Amino acid sequence: MMKNSFYSRQLWLAPVLLAGLGLAACGPNQTAETTTTSTDSGAGATTDNMPAASNAAMATVKPTGPAPAWAPNIAPEMLAVIEKLDSLSGPTPPDKLTPAEVRKAPSFKEALMAVMQKYNIPAPYADVDTLSKMVEPGLKVRLYTPAGATGPLPVVVYYHGGGWVIANLDTYDASARALAAKTGAIVASVAYRQAPENKFPTAHNDSFTAYQWVLKNAGTFNGDPKRVAVAGESAGGNLAAAVSMMARDKGVQMPKHQLLVFPIAGYDMNTPSYLEHNKSKPLYKDFMGWFFKYYLRSPADGKNPMIDLVNANLKNLPPATVIGAGIDPLMSEGKTLADNLKAAGVPVTYQLYPNVTHEFFGMGAVVPQAREAQDLAASELKKALK
Repeated sequence: MMKNSFYSRQLWLAPVLLAGLGLAACGPNQTAETTTTSTDSGAGATTDNMPAASNAAMATVKPTGPAPAWAPNIAPEMLAVIEKLDSLSGPTPPDKLTPAEVRKAPSFKEALMAVMQKYNIPAPYADVDTLSKMVEPGLKVRLYTPAGATGPLPVVVYYHGGGWVIANLDTYDASARALAAKTGAIVASVAYRQAPENKFPTAHNDSFTAYQWVLKNAGTFNGDPKRVAVAGESAGGNLAAAVSMMARDKGVQMPKHQLLVFPIAGYDMNTPSYLEHNKSKPLYKDFMGWFFKYYLRSPADGKNPMIDLVNANLKNLPPATVIGAGIDPLMSEGKTLADNLKAAGVPVTYQLYPNVTHEFFGMGAVVPQAREAQDLAASELKKALK
């Protein structure tokens, strides 16, 4: 997976992409099967500024080869990104590498940026301001604020993915920017400590600490502490749900909403989707096992309610939006989580996007389903944060 890593880093040199992705700002209860999305005014003004030229360019994105056996119905734009990821990666699968090696290897973000560069697609949402704040030593947040917005604004505390082991704020910058632009809210993206250096429950405790910090300090960055939601992707979706559970159990102000995007919601790697998508990319069964190995102290941690969400007490949690990807080993547990939340009396909106893979959510510049998912997420968040 290390092959061509130097080439992949050069893709970040395109100025328009750098500006749009904000890398320079990096510092110290009813389940509704939703099929359409909404962009009502909701919690604040939106700045969804995808120009017609970008839409036209996105329509030209095509893969160079046939759909793979593991995803015969994959969307063409999604496949184009996966093909690029394959071209940037070496022959060694990531579950055979160390955390340090995987952290240095090309990610889905580099692949996305390469596709954007090839088709001259500018990065959207460059007009979102960013500022980093230290919560405590080893824990920071990056604040994304729609440029020119007046407040106080609602706040979405966002947790990035990466299996609690890899990735960082930059990897998921596009998701945070899109949520800020489409909701008109401040997005506080949390840089929690990661494994194997910091094993379970460090990332979970850091995530709750950051949430409490936002509640206490929102007024200092033009945020409204009474209107706070949580959101996350993959491991971050797990963290967002866990933060909601911790707030309930500790008597802390509850989030107004929880956005859970293809969340890690269980420890059972023999679900229908694990068995069907055991060779999918960029996430597959053995890679998920790799994440568990490095984050959990022992298999017993896999049964902890903060990891095993599908078997946790889900009563009295905030309304939730759960978004799933059809080509993803985590698809089954995400749907089970949504069903179990509903059974526990929690209002739920669930949407599955069938022809895309894990990590699609932040690819709105290239993958149409990602844009649809972002619009749904923003709509649900805005309604909750009015």
